[in-house]
Amino acid sequence: MERVVVFDIETVPDLVAGRALLGDEAQGLDDATLRRHLGARYAREGQDAATAFLKVPLHALACLALLVAERDGAEEPWRVRRLAARHVGDTPEAAILALFERTLSGRPAPMLAGFNTSGFDLPVLRYRAIATGVAMPALNGGNGRDYGYRYGRDHLDLADRLSGFRASPMPSLAEAAALIGLTAKAGMHGAEVEPAMAQGRGAEVATYCETDVCATWMVLLRYWQAMGALPADAARGSFRAFAEFLEEHRAEPDFAEHAEVSARLAG
Repeated sequence: MERVVVFDIETVPDLVAGRALLGDEAQGLDDATLRRHLGARYAREGQDAATAFLKVPLHALACLALLVAERDGAEEPWRVRRLAARHVGDTPEAAILALFERTLSGRPAPMLAGFNTSGFDLPVLRYRAIATGVAMPALNGGNGRDYGYRYGRDHLDLADRLSGFRASPMPSLAEAAALIGLTAKAGMHGAEVEPAMAQGRGAEVATYCETDVCATWMVLLRYWQAMGALPADAARGSFRAFAEFLEEHRAEPDFAEHAEVSARLAG
């Protein structure tokens, strides 16, 4: 049996680390002012410092979503066994990291896949393990997989692969999903995550994160099919199984297009 874990994270600024970074400059600053001071370090010309994208070490987890799929052999279709998300509004960050580590520790050790996960998601997880003190040996090779090697088979970053490892401009997930007729990022955008979490809308962020994982899974299946790694019959079976999974487990409108497109790709 083979297993793959497709994942995505959403983040917010780590203001605790930000205060330590700024030192005396942060004394007496409220969180909003601190956020602007941090953003001023990284804002492009003309950009609002209050919303500027910070360097990776200054990101904390807001949400992590994952999809776990299995197949019995190279000629068989993939079947999704689990689709889930946790956000820090209901689960502490350290617990989210520990749960993800437990998923990677399962047997057989899974392949890991995502979109821009080499450039962002995996580095964030490594930094958060340092910040929280959560041991994540499986993430760092303890399960026999080398997720840190971007050119191998243990971790497949679709943004990397589709762009020839950045030899051409990296596509967005929405651009890649458009190739299979799927509208990704329809419900929320990444820039909305920070204010949404501040407003206690973690459940919305979790749904958004799950829809990104679903889109990534569908693009990944099509990528494998196009590269000859997934036979046509197995690809159709994989899409059919995913459409059925969504219809049974995710009846919300946010997932309706994913189910419809997946059913269409199943032929």
